[in-house]
Amino acid sequence: MNLAVASSPFIDAFQGKFTNMLKWEQLDSLWDKVRNNNKHWYIYAVGETPPTETASSQQLDTFLNEVTRLLKEEHQEDYCGIVYADDKDDPGFIKIYDPNNLGVVCGYSSNPPLPGWILSELKPTDLNAALPQPGNRKRWWQKIFSN
Repeated sequence: MNLAVASSPFIDAFQGKFTNMLKWEQLDSLWDKVRNNNKHWYIYAVGETPPTETASSQQLDTFLNEVTRLLKEEHQEDYCGIVYADDKDDPGFIKIYDPNNLGVVCGYSSNPPLPGWILSELKPTDLNAALPQPGNRKRWWQKIFSN
């Protein structure tokens, strides 16, 4: 990916290696580790203003419950495959892809979609500013009204 802004520890971690939680049981195990590792987590809904404070344990638990429910309802597969962790045994950075915006998540793409949500020990950087997505729709829209 080409960076539009200077790199940061968050962007470096975002672009690091990740392991896929292919099975729902792996996701449940990951969430157990997140709940029990006593780390302070930022919950970042990509596209929104990045949080400046870590979540409380109650906020984290609510988020994990709700995002799991959403993933299981909207990703109607017998496998998960849309959650990635930097370390499945001791996670510090987790990408959660929106089932309604998958594009080419697990394959190669020069412009993969951004995740829907990120859990991170690192304070988030605005991904939309740092890693701009393709302007296909914007160009399409501008073309319609360019006359």
